[in-house]
Amino acid sequence: MKSFAFSEIGNAYLRLGYPKKSIGYYEKALKISKEIKDRKEEGTLLGNLGLAYYQLGEPRKAIEYHKQALEISKEVKDRRGEGNHLGNLGLAYCQLGEPRKAIEYHEQTLEISREIGYRRGEGSDLGNLGLAYSQLGENKKAIEYHEQALKISKEIGDKYGEGSDLGSLGLAYYQFGENRKAIEYCEKALKISREIGDRYGEGNRLGNIGSAYCQLGEPKKAIEYYEQALKIVIETGDRRGEENHLENMGLAYIQLVEPKKAIEYYEQALKISEEIEDRQGEEKCLGNLGNVYSDLGELNKTIEYYEKGLEISNEIGNRREKGIYLGNLGLRYSEIGENRKAIEYLKESLAIGRAIEDPSIVNFCKQKLKELEGSDE
Repeated sequence: MKSFAFSEIGNAYLRLGYPKKSIGYYEKALKISKEIKDRKEEGTLLGNLGLAYYQLGEPRKAIEYHKQALEISKEVKDRRGEGNHLGNLGLAYCQLGEPRKAIEYHEQTLEISREIGYRRGEGSDLGNLGLAYSQLGENKKAIEYHEQALKISKEIGDKYGEGSDLGSLGLAYYQFGENRKAIEYCEKALKISREIGDRYGEGNRLGNIGSAYCQLGEPKKAIEYYEQALKIVIETGDRRGEENHLENMGLAYIQLVEPKKAIEYYEQALKISEEIEDRQGEEKCLGNLGNVYSDLGELNKTIEYYEKGLEISNEIGNRREKGIYLGNLGLRYSEIGENRKAIEYLKESLAIGRAIEDPSIVNFCKQKLKELEGSDE
């Protein structure tokens, strides 16, 4: 009974967005479940500890717990638990910036959810696949998955899932450049987060609304949302969320033409991404630092940051970011007069843009190649 009580308190803190507080209760419950040799409960608690570390932005630690939990669920033939742990492994690999590996896990868990008729799990799995494809820059595919997930969440009355799916759709539309639509979805998601007391979700949605306003050219309004979001993630111990909002503050200060202030925020974000081993976050911070040094006319420093970012893009298989880095490097090499090197980078970027059907990359590279190849003739 004590194990159950500790576990439920841990679950409540996790749902409310207080992962640090949940860990202590899960560890107490895990100790009891081991003493009474309740293997199924032991697996569940290991998985919950993995989720807590995931929320804290520590994916490698999360993966360790989820793998232990998966082994137990297979041992006791708990198919639903097996599916949950596979899905959580996918989330952790996505957080590590390995979306292709994440997709493999999410496809396995989706198959199990459908096999056992677990509708809530099916909706969650579809949403997670959408997030992974979004990370790969395949936003059309991401939106399809999120819409399927939202339909299921509404059908079964899962408010938490509905809020998550609305937020994910908002993020996908933001990445498509449809910012008004993004704000509409994120505001609906924010309302649900506040209704159900989901602090973790509330912080995310405030940050995403801020990003959409930033894209609309309203940086002061964006900063208001980022500051609210930062307050929540610091309070809940969400390191990855803190990293994201600091980075976004940097972007807003770039729009306000305050590059020195932007660099301060980017460097804080980069430090956190390195500490929590968030490869995707590190990749983004390097790119943003490269951009701001480019604006300051420090091209050698710009190229240094872009090359570090490109290296990470190659490692984690993020094709869209790789295409952007290659295009930016091509542009910068052209600016320092190394046209042959610039053309090589731009052609490689163009090939990626065409492969992932990203018109912004394609159009940028075609225009720059036309200018450079014309100058070589």
